[in-house]
Amino acid sequence: MKIVGLITEYNPFHNGHLYHIQEALRATGADAAVAIMSGNYVQRGAPALMPKHLRARMALEAGVAAVIELPVWCACGSAEYFAAGAVSILDRLGCVDVICFGSECGDVSLLEKAARITAQEPEAYRGLLKEGLRDGLSFPRARQKALSLFLGDDRAGEVLAEPNNILGVEYIKAILQQKSSLGFCTIQRRESGYHDMELSDTYSSASAIRHHLRQADQSGIPAQLEGQMPSPAICTMKEAYHARYPVYANDFSLLLKYHLLGETKETLPRYADVTQDLANRIIRHRNEFFSFEQFCGLLKTKELTHSRISRALLHILLNITEEDMTSFKKEGGCGYARLLGFRKDASPLLGLAKKSSSIPLITKLPRTGTKEGTARKMLDCDILSADLYESVITEKYRRDFIPEYRQQVVII
Repeated sequence: MKIVGLITEYNPFHNGHLYHIQEALRATGADAAVAIMSGNYVQRGAPALMPKHLRARMALEAGVAAVIELPVWCACGSAEYFAAGAVSILDRLGCVDVICFGSECGDVSLLEKAARITAQEPEAYRGLLKEGLRDGLSFPRARQKALSLFLGDDRAGEVLAEPNNILGVEYIKAILQQKSSLGFCTIQRRESGYHDMELSDTYSSASAIRHHLRQADQSGIPAQLEGQMPSPAICTMKEAYHARYPVYANDFSLLLKYHLLGETKETLPRYADVTQDLANRIIRHRNEFFSFEQFCGLLKTKELTHSRISRALLHILLNITEEDMTSFKKEGGCGYARLLGFRKDASPLLGLAKKSSSIPLITKLPRTGTKEGTARKMLDCDILSADLYESVITEKYRRDFIPEYRQQVVII
C-alpha cells in the first residue's frame, strides 16, 4: 500500500486543496493520502477560521484517508518548525512513502537545490549571506541574494520570495536533516497566489475566501464562495456558520491583553520568537493596545513583519517558550500523532500505521499514562490551547463548552 503525505491547514478547505489531493494521488500513484493539519491555530500566527474538527471533516469528504493534528508548538511556529514537526510525524508513522506539497514554481529540482544549500550552508554561501546582512538587507532578502549569487541563477533566489516555495524548501530541508527516507514532489499552484484577496474563477486562495467571508459579516456566506469550494465543504460551512465559526484574532484580544499586563521587558524574551527589541516595543506600546490585530500593526517595523509579530503574540498567549522549542529540537520532532478523523474505508491504512509507527497514534486523549517529558508537555499545550479556542467560541456564539477531552474523532 503506497501512502502520500500532505502538510496542510485547510483554512478553510477550497477547490485548490481538492486539486492538490487529486494531483498528489495521481502524480505519486498512491493508494491513499494522509494529511498533517494545523489544529486551531495556524502558521501565520492566528487562530484558524474554523475549529479543527470541522476542517478535518471537509478534508475527509474530499478524499483524504486520515487527518492528523500538527501540534500547536509547530503549527504556529516559523516555517522551519512547521515543516520539521509535520515531516517528523509523517516519517515516524513508518507507512508514508512520499510527501507532495504545493508550490508557486512547480520545480522540485530547483527547490531541492535551495534546500540543500540552505541546510548545509557552505562557507562561500555563508560569506555572501553575511555580506548582504552587512549591507542592511533583511534576512530573507539577504538569503535570496546569497543563494542566487552562490548558484549563479537568479531563479534560485526568487524561489525564496514566495510563501509556498519557502515551505517547500523547508519540507525538503527537514527530510534531509532528519535523514528521512521520505520521497518528495510538488504540484504547482493554479490561478491565485497565497496572499491574493480577490476571488479567481475556480481556484481562489484561502486568504481571499476568508476576506470575503469577513466582509459579509453577519449577512451570511457570500454566494460567490459556493463556486470556490467543494459542495460538501460549503454544506459544512453553512451548517456551522455563526454557531462554531468564524473565529478571528481579535476574538482573543482581552485574553492577550491580560497576559501582556503580567509581563515585563525582562520576562517577555522567554517566549518563542520574542526578541529583546520586540519585548521593549511591546512594553513601550502596551497602553495603546486596543485589539490583537491593531497591536500587530502598531508593533510592525521594516524588520518585523506582521506575521512574525502575530506569531510572537500568539506564543505569549499560549505560553510557548524558547525553552519549549529548544526541547522540541533536541527530541528531533514530534513524539505522538493525534488522529483528528478518518474515513471508514481507511481502516487498512490505520492498521498499517499502528504496526509501523514509532510514536503513539492517539485516538482518545489520555488524562494520564502518556510518555512524560517533551511529548507530554506538547500534548498538554495542545489541550489547553484547544480549550482556550473553544472558550472563545462559547463566549462569542453562546454555545455549550465542549472540553478537548470530549471532542470526538471525525469518522465518515
